[in-house]
Amino acid sequence: SHLLAVIEQLEARGAHFRSLHDPIDTSTPQGMFSLQVLGAVAQLERALIAERTKAGLRAARARGRIGGNPGLRARDPDAIRKLRARRDAAHLEDILERLDTWLPIMRRLRPDQPWGDVVRVLNRAPVPASGQDLSRPWTVERLRRTVRRLAAEGVVEPNLLARAIPQRRDDRLIRLVAGIKAAAPNRTLQQIAVQLEAMHERTPRGGTRWHPSSVRNLLQRAERLGLGGARGLAESHEYRKATPSLY
Repeated sequence: SHLLAVIEQLEARGAHFRSLHDPIDTSTPQGMFSLQVLGAVAQLERALIAERTKAGLRAARARGRIGGNPGLRARDPDAIRKLRARRDAAHLEDILERLDTWLPIMRRLRPDQPWGDVVRVLNRAPVPASGQDLSRPWTVERLRRTVRRLAAEGVVEPNLLARAIPQRRDDRLIRLVAGIKAAAPNRTLQQIAVQLEAMHERTPRGGTRWHPSSVRNLLQRAERLGLGGARGLAESHEYRKATPSLY
């Protein structure tokens, strides 16, 4: 079914599909016919498998056998506790395997930045192949729950869960931009500006258009404040050649 969907998309764009190992060439009537036959056979196989599965379950029920965990069906507290413990252990193991892909970024931002800002930075940070599953972006609740669990295990500092102290708008932007740069040191001024626009962040003057020079200005201020990730940035070639601040 996935192949058929891909071929339909190609047809809509005026392109054709040709297989090197099968008699499928959608540019010819014979090739389209072969494809339709293969699709019908695949659909029949799926229907037969589903029917056999249902028949097997009906036969098992007729013999008095019911699938699943007997303890869970009976709502046995001990069985439920063991299942939760296994799931919890698997979840913690998964967190620990991916820890180095997001924890350093979060430590730079928390507890100074609110959870929402941290989540937006994490979801736009470059992730290695072994890092976070991109199909599951961070949410405020999931990140807070994860950090709470790690704090309970003694892996991270409890103060990361502290309530963010309200900041002036400029102070918040300085820390946010420094965090973005620290999360992706190779990101250019222009790329950071594009990211801030995508995050719908307003410039210090309330505008919606970010310029590289505005980003440079905030990073220079972050460096003067000694914020991690911003040190030494003003000396780089790109930062020296940026135009004067436009905001």
